[in-house]
Amino acid sequence: MTLLSVNLNKIAVLRNSRGGHEPDIARAATTCIEAGCGGITVHPRPDQRHIRPDDVRTLAALLRGRVEYNIEGNPFAAARGDYPGLIALCREVRPAQVTLVPDSDGQITSDHGFDLASEAERERLRPLIGELRELGCRVSLFVDPAAQGLEHATAIGAQRVEIYTGPYAEAFEDGHAAEQLALCVETARRAQQVGLAVNAGHDLSQANLGTLRAAIPGLAEVSIGHALIGEALYEGLANTVRKYLQILR
Repeated sequence: MTLLSVNLNKIAVLRNSRGGHEPDIARAATTCIEAGCGGITVHPRPDQRHIRPDDVRTLAALLRGRVEYNIEGNPFAAARGDYPGLIALCREVRPAQVTLVPDSDGQITSDHGFDLASEAERERLRPLIGELRELGCRVSLFVDPAAQGLEHATAIGAQRVEIYTGPYAEAFEDGHAAEQLALCVETARRAQQVGLAVNAGHDLSQANLGTLRAAIPGLAEVSIGHALIGEALYEGLANTVRKYLQILR
């Protein structure tokens, strides 16, 4: 079955908006695990707008031996204040998976993938991927739904790609998802052909997940946060996680 990794960034947004410790990241993670999810995702950023370095460390201790830990982030973002940088955090906590994403402070959320057709981009990534692999982390690269250059990803050490599903989700909501779904399916097919496992994430919801899951054989993992946490406001966190798991089955 496709693994469900719950992204807890939005829990941290709520906490940070008020200060203090509520809602509690560790309690939210525990609730998701007890409901059956297979992983927890966080995406720390230098501006610490949501997940903070101490959250990353707390979750590492909580999740160890229970479910997979996936840390997303931009490996080229410099250390700032209490944020030591993505690679430094991974050295500390050694997550099961690191998903490298080319985002910047100016982005509200991730909105594009790496250009793997660019030799310069690949050569920037190569040593960082190598270091993460030496730490025992599986490495996934965030890519666009019509990504080119996937055949180069394995050469620089990547083991997976995560397909950016934002355009698919937007098209699905508008009732015209066929073209964007086809792009995701074709990218997944090409990735699998060159030996990459395929993850997917961004704006996936109970409404659109089943269609994507049915269209991509062998989909390894989905990372879902914004919609899941929003739906949980109405239906409860544990119940919402169980509903996603049912869709994936």
